[in-house]
Amino acid sequence: MSTHATVGLQPHHDGSALYLPNPAPALAASFDVLVHVPAAAWCEQMWVRTLWDGEPIHHAAVIDRTDETGTWWRAALVARHRVTPYRFTLVGGAAPYRVLNGVGVHHRDVVDAFDFQVSSAPLAPTWLRDAVVYQIFPDRFARAGGEWEAPAWAVKCGWSDEVETDGSKAVRQVYGGDLDGITAKLDHLAQLGVNVIYLTPFFPAESSHRYNASSFDHVDPLLGGDAALARLTVAAHQRGIRLVADLTTNHTGDTHEWFVRALDDAASDERSFYLFDEGTTETYECWNGYPTLPKLDHQSPALRARLVTGENSVMAKWLRPPFSIDGWRVDAANTTGRVRTVDICHDVARDMRAATTAINPDAYLVAEHCYDAGDDLNGDGWHGTMNYSGFTRPVWSWLASGQGVSQPMSGTPAPTPRVDGAAAATMMREQMARAPWRSWAASFTLLGSHDTARMASVAASAAEQLVAVGLLMTYPGVPMIFSGDEVGVRGEDGNTCRQPFPWDTTAWDHELYGGYRDLIALRRSCDALQNGGLRWLFADGDALVFLRETVDERVLVHAARAAHGVVSIDAIAIGATVLEPLLIHDALDGERGVVELTATGPTLRVWRLRP
Repeated sequence: MSTHATVGLQPHHDGSALYLPNPAPALAASFDVLVHVPAAAWCEQMWVRTLWDGEPIHHAAVIDRTDETGTWWRAALVARHRVTPYRFTLVGGAAPYRVLNGVGVHHRDVVDAFDFQVSSAPLAPTWLRDAVVYQIFPDRFARAGGEWEAPAWAVKCGWSDEVETDGSKAVRQVYGGDLDGITAKLDHLAQLGVNVIYLTPFFPAESSHRYNASSFDHVDPLLGGDAALARLTVAAHQRGIRLVADLTTNHTGDTHEWFVRALDDAASDERSFYLFDEGTTETYECWNGYPTLPKLDHQSPALRARLVTGENSVMAKWLRPPFSIDGWRVDAANTTGRVRTVDICHDVARDMRAATTAINPDAYLVAEHCYDAGDDLNGDGWHGTMNYSGFTRPVWSWLASGQGVSQPMSGTPAPTPRVDGAAAATMMREQMARAPWRSWAASFTLLGSHDTARMASVAASAAEQLVAVGLLMTYPGVPMIFSGDEVGVRGEDGNTCRQPFPWDTTAWDHELYGGYRDLIALRRSCDALQNGGLRWLFADGDALVFLRETVDERVLVHAARAAHGVVSIDAIAIGATVLEPLLIHDALDGERGVVELTATGPTLRVWRLRP
């Protein structure tokens, strides 16, 4: 059990509306940035450093207002470039100076990599603010049809058959889930409280995951064909549920009609779609060395038109009626357009963004990216990414049970190390500092996916799982749940996680399911959790404590992975006299000028602060 700790609040800024009122200033336009300095963190002067044409420029800040919690400073900057970096220098108090950047306060000079950033690109769709996403792997969710025939390449499985642990065998297992099965189970999604479906690929392919597509022109007949997708989107939209589909832009399958055409005719447009070694059709670039996944060459104008930019492109077709999907999740986005000495990934991302929004300005574009995505999220390409690096891995590491589960998606092949709260928060803060706030607010936060172990196999107990879910629903970003997590489905890796959904409710963990429902409802009912900033108050050992703040609402979140001693927070500094519980737990009193937090075991508690 940790010892008594008293929290000393630090100067704070983030990219939320409380501190950055205009998150997307037009080029050459002026915009304001604000910093809150608690009374105990005295400041006499402040400057903001930014870059003009690569040259450091300092702008003086002035006092905007003072309230019972401290002093608010304001400075005006100009969006001279597409992305404007900035950081603050504070003078006053015991230290000669302090620097405030995206990872916190420093008593020294710092590198530019973690400066705050603001992008002048248009913002992501506003509907993301209250979105809770539910990922569905179509073959394993539900089947509405009767008898079905497995294709020649597949092994037909019964719904209760075990998933193979050998990946080469697992991809051939087909359980027969279909799109009408999803339509028939929309009640489950509505009751859970989710309002966005993320659907892994629906294109025909010779695998259960369908990331090796043989065509982008139609829906796999095994899933019900084009008509089944149209029925699903209509039924989902009637319930207020959006649908984001999955598209592989980095590669196709080697049975894809484009690749077959490229092999047959060296003079065809399709030949330019791929990266063949000169004078041969036998060797070509492929994803991660798999010859069944030939890599697409986005230097080809004909490919870009067919896949992305053309009026009748693949991306365009499925956004239009009768399918009317609400956006794309881009598979292998981080490697799309990157090969050897060529790197046009961001050019392709900008094309995808332009093509998507030209058809539906409210459509969403989210990228798969399994490591540091900072350089790819400047705002004018993908709206966001799957935040494995800045959320999944830190939470896994903090809650690691020592059961030997490896890190998800390009972490490390070694078992997940157990780290303390300080290390977990540092991992989260460093990744968030690598791109504009608005890009992380539009990114999937997730505890796992069809490519990782399940949280039920990572955490040591159901109580720890609920702490993880609580963090998922209270952290900035767009929370994403992999179907089955809400009822306790287990899986130790990217194969065994793909279990068929257990529709026999006697197999469910009902306490966990109830916790998911409560936490989703909390997320969707609380403006501060949807739109608020993130101010870390305490992160060490077994406890994480942070504030989510908007202009009109402040929420305090306390997550504990185990019992810990008292963490004392200055109630005046956070402006709290009454702390109203938003879940079933005790109220707190700040009348004595201090808020004391403790835990007797894994705990997630959330309060709304009242002055």
